[in-house]
Amino acid sequence: MVLQKGRSAVRFYDCITEFIFVEDEPQRSDIIFVPGGSYPDAAERAAQLYHAGFAPYIMPSGKYGILRGRFVPPEDKVLAEKQAKNYETECDYLSDVLRRRGVPDQAILREDQATYTYENAIFSRKRTKELGLQIKRAILCCQAFHARRSLMYYQEQFPETEFLVCPVVTKDISRENWYQTRQGIDRVLCELERCGGQFHEIMYGKLSDEM
Repeated sequence: MVLQKGRSAVRFYDCITEFIFVEDEPQRSDIIFVPGGSYPDAAERAAQLYHAGFAPYIMPSGKYGILRGRFVPPEDKVLAEKQAKNYETECDYLSDVLRRRGVPDQAILREDQATYTYENAIFSRKRTKELGLQIKRAILCCQAFHARRSLMYYQEQFPETEFLVCPVVTKDISRENWYQTRQGIDRVLCELERCGGQFHEIMYGKLSDEM
């Protein structure tokens, strides 16, 4: 059997890695979006980018997960230190993380209604419209293994916007190691499935719009 030139060194799952783990170098942007979650990492990354002058605003998004029906704090030091705060939403929690990282209140544009990733994008779009913001370029801070799906949702809601993804590694799942553990394989392949399964209605809707 003769191998095709240029393909002999490519692992069969490299295409999955390249698709799921989107990452860009940050550039000056109009806003930083942080999809909802009960982990501090993405908000901390957003705060770093804010202090480095990459954007004047950060929009943390999220009410709580639709399946849980309430906000569940993270199981880490933040939980132990901040339990008394009784955060009601992911946005409350993420905003507090941003403030503790020195981001002023006037730079934090809250969105506290979303209950899943697509709603993070939908309601963030609604908030930017309410605030009269023109978003030509935006930074998206999210979990590394969640980067492609997050990007697709935000691109769908902000079709005129250039997005730069500046992700953070969470749950010790990165582009370098995801295929080395069952947890990493499950997370990444689940994201791959969702990138197909969750976009049927959105794309069918686009067909209807064009007819």
